[in-house]
Amino acid sequence: MPRQTAEQIAANRARYLELKSAASGRAPLVLPPPTKRDAAPPSADSVKLSETLPGGWYWTGVIRRGQVLTIANPAATPGVSLLAWNLADPTERYNHADTIKIQWTAELRKGRVLFSDMGRVLLSIVEDSCGKHDTLVGGSTPASVARVYGPDSGMRNARDNFILAAGKHGLTQRDIPPCISFFAPVTVTGNGKFAFDATGVQPGDFVSLRAEMDLIVAISNTPHPLASPVTPSPVELTILTAPDAGADDLCRTATAEAARGFVNTDAYLSA
Repeated sequence: MPRQTAEQIAANRARYLELKSAASGRAPLVLPPPTKRDAAPPSADSVKLSETLPGGWYWTGVIRRGQVLTIANPAATPGVSLLAWNLADPTERYNHADTIKIQWTAELRKGRVLFSDMGRVLLSIVEDSCGKHDTLVGGSTPASVARVYGPDSGMRNARDNFILAAGKHGLTQRDIPPCISFFAPVTVTGNGKFAFDATGVQPGDFVSLRAEMDLIVAISNTPHPLASPVTPSPVELTILTAPDAGADDLCRTATAEAARGFVNTDAYLSA
């Protein structure tokens, strides 16, 4: 591919800023504040699964459309990674780049959604006490664990956990895209480098995700690659039934881009 000229680069940059400005005018000026950590527990009859995920290990299963997955982090483990695939067609999967660029932000918190590579919404962030999640750096790998913990630490990593989880659904290594890591307060410094704010995650933080289609989900309880060395503590996973989202649902209406994503999703599901 030929290199772009300075004029082409400038034109592309101007077009990007024009589209970003138009999108910003449609987005809410302020999304809701974080959910309180002491939110009331769900009713027992709404709980479909309640499981403790030990530090270093993974969980995988099917979550049906409309169900809500809550990941609770009682000991403030810095990073819990997640991937999701369309159950009916696993070639459609979470796409970190589209999730960022469609919503014009890498700040994912209550009111935002997670997009697939088909422009459809896989998951909505319906509750969130933390608001510090990373979809830029990705989860830990054998190389990042060796760098942070040493080559013989025995610490498990997200990449290998996802390979094992995918295999349980007939998927392979090639089906594993970059993940999102919750409870991972990654920032970008003025010189363009990534930094990790360890104070951004507090004990008792949680995030609740509503499935917008039937999904295969994999979760790895392994620390973020930029976090300081830590022994990961257990996290709590809960799957709940929930009322249907209304027309004024926050995640469906927060931005014009998210609304179009739901139009694509609803059309696909009704076809």
